[in-house]
Amino acid sequence: MAQEHNLAIFRGKLKFKDNQSKIWGVFILLSIVTAIEVGLGMLRPEALIHTKWFSFIPILEMTPLTFIFILLTIVKAYYITWDFMHMRDEVKFLRRIIVWSAVFYIIYFVVLVLLEGQYMYDVLTNGFIKFDF
Repeated sequence: MAQEHNLAIFRGKLKFKDNQSKIWGVFILLSIVTAIEVGLGMLRPEALIHTKWFSFIPILEMTPLTFIFILLTIVKAYYITWDFMHMRDEVKFLRRIIVWSAVFYIIYFVVLVLLEGQYMYDVLTNGFIKFDF
């Protein structure tokens, strides 16, 4: 007995007639998000680079461009997991276990990267080590 897959994305707002058209639809969505990321990376708008968000939390002091990149990457990871790995068709409890674990890991690794990056910036700018390069 084959299980019928849900053929809709955007919480049911966009429906497809078969699996192949759904795969192409999600592929196009992910391509658009990737094109936005690449475009922002190439253009690097001044308004998104020279302002700081979350400056009241020293660990999370980042530019809006960095924040947008992190957000778009999470959106892509969500759609890859939700549609291509068929999480939509799993039991609610299993979905929550996997999604919440991934959310906590993402937050954990983002904080670690930001802490390590700030440490390396402080070490290299304040002269704690000699510049050999």
